[in-house]
Amino acid sequence: MKIRIKGNSLRYRLTKSDVDTFINNGDIEETTDFGDQSLVYSLKRFPGSQLTAEFKKNRITMLMPDTMVYEWHTTDIVGFESNNAPLYLLVEKDFVCLDNVLEDQSDNYPNPNMDKC
Repeated sequence: MKIRIKGNSLRYRLTKSDVDTFINNGDIEETTDFGDQSLVYSLKRFPGSQLTAEFKKNRITMLMPDTMVYEWHTTDIVGFESNNAPLYLLVEKDFVCLDNVLEDQSDNYPNPNMDKC
């Protein structure tokens, strides 16, 4: 799972195995170690109606409604967003990059624009 933060925008991108883990367990998390402190970011399912997020004790938790989780798993929907000021949230499937990159992308979803190159 990748995280991107820019201003008041928070975006999670999940590979195929990340999505499988999330669907099966109801949550997934990653940790970035800064030496004496760590940043934990997680995605959890919950019974609400819209994406939401919280930040407590060096932990960012994005909460995804059960209905979105089901739809994400059973359809070709790429992701979901919420634009409830002041924070814009996006959770999406991670596609293979169209540019040559050094990172391993073998677990990413096929890019739907690949045939246009």
